[in-house]
Amino acid sequence: MINIAQSIKAINLNAEFAILEDDVKQIEWCNGTKPISEADILAKQKELQAEYDANKYQRDRAKAYPSIADQLDNIYHNGIDAWKTTIKAIKDKHPKE
Repeated sequence: MINIAQSIKAINLNAEFAILEDDVKQIEWCNGTKPISEADILAKQKELQAEYDANKYQRDRAKAYPSIADQLDNIYHNGIDAWKTTIKAIKDKHPKE
């Protein structure tokens, strides 16, 4: 889940603030940081969450891929076509949506 702090930093990387309980209504802007509206923060949070959700397949694939060392070993012992078969199976199991 994308939190309020991540959303604020996506809007203004240099923003300084304190926030309680990830509540957009409990933000204290510090050191002259120009406040960002609640609507803008929540809209950014929704945008970032949609992007995160859309890329789930990437995270799933990354977990499923063998290590680079194991992939190279597979290529050495079994050839590039065997490696491609292994990788394709993972891509097929976790397709882009």
